[in-house]
Amino acid sequence: MVKSTRKKIEDLFVAFICLLVMAICLFPMLNILARSLSDPMAIVNRQVSFLPVNPTLDSYRFVFMDPSFTRSMIWTAILTGIVTIVSLTMTTLCAFPLIYDQLKGKKIINMIIIFTMYFNAGIIPNFILMRNLGLLDNPLVLILPGSLSVFNMIILRSFFFSVPDSLRESAELDGANPFTVLVKIYLPLSLPVLATLALFYAVGRWNGFTDALMYMTSAPNFHPIQLKLYNIINNLSSIEIAAQEGIAGGVPAASDGMKAAAVMFATLPILMVYPWLQRYFITGVTIGAVKG
Repeated sequence: MVKSTRKKIEDLFVAFICLLVMAICLFPMLNILARSLSDPMAIVNRQVSFLPVNPTLDSYRFVFMDPSFTRSMIWTAILTGIVTIVSLTMTTLCAFPLIYDQLKGKKIINMIIIFTMYFNAGIIPNFILMRNLGLLDNPLVLILPGSLSVFNMIILRSFFFSVPDSLRESAELDGANPFTVLVKIYLPLSLPVLATLALFYAVGRWNGFTDALMYMTSAPNFHPIQLKLYNIINNLSSIEIAAQEGIAGGVPAASDGMKAAAVMFATLPILMVYPWLQRYFITGVTIGAVKG
């Protein structure tokens, strides 16, 4: 009875900590949402906390009236889908051969792959490489360089190792080649981990902007949504500075609401994807943690 009561107290404590962490993560988003919907004068008077004051959609109208922002959103959605498919393909093709003990040079290949996880050439050498390859201001520069994550490959490889060898060997005895084994046996069993890696790749591409900032300087039509958001916020900050110098008194508050509306507009789509993959997330991310 004492152990049961103690266990309940521990479970309640863990649940309380989880709820507290969730609340801490949600508070900034609620504040941004409230600012995006609040009247500019309410922001000036510092009346906005976690509920909008005198709700208005003017900030969202400003964002939607910018055709370049909508175009950037559509392009980012397409880019995220392409990157996710290409990255999952590259990760699978890299992880699957490494489960074969008879693969020649397996240890050396593993060492080379792991080495790239901890060391890289740096920003300037990467920029020179992209320039020499002719990828500057080319949409492919947003797809190819990050098409394989070593960390995600290790997760997938660990899952492949957890699949019984007897399944592969029985298929090989029936005449199946490695590609058939991969498609017919490993991939159907790998849906949880593949869904998790797809979420990792999609979120990483959706939130990425530094590569576009460095490599897509002369191609504004191919700027992803985060870079577009970065430029909008910078432009609104310039307007705000001008307003503080006496040009227009209400502009700082308006720009604050527009910034919040742009952030919400760029954040909501990727948040809507997570619930569809959430059931696979815990299973996939803990693959390989417990064996036997």
